[in-house]
Amino acid sequence: MEGVGWIAAIIIGGFAGWLAGKLMEARYGIVLNIVLGIVGSVVATAILAQFHVEVAAGRLGYFVTGFLGACLLIFIARLVRR
Repeated sequence: MEGVGWIAAIIIGGFAGWLAGKLMEARYGIVLNIVLGIVGSVVATAILAQFHVEVAAGRLGYFVTGFLGACLLIFIARLVRR
């Protein structure tokens, strides 16, 4: 992701992870929300790249991919726990 610094990545990733946790009704702490948002963004970007889908660069693109990726990670974590 170009144009997003580390501080912005932490803030945007935390918000994306928190919002994904609210949507998926998952109860995680602030640190895990940040991790879910950041890792989710990387995972979602890699998956979307395989399908030749490009997401807008910058903060909005980072938020969208972080949110989608965090939702996907929460879904996968629930499948593994069963």
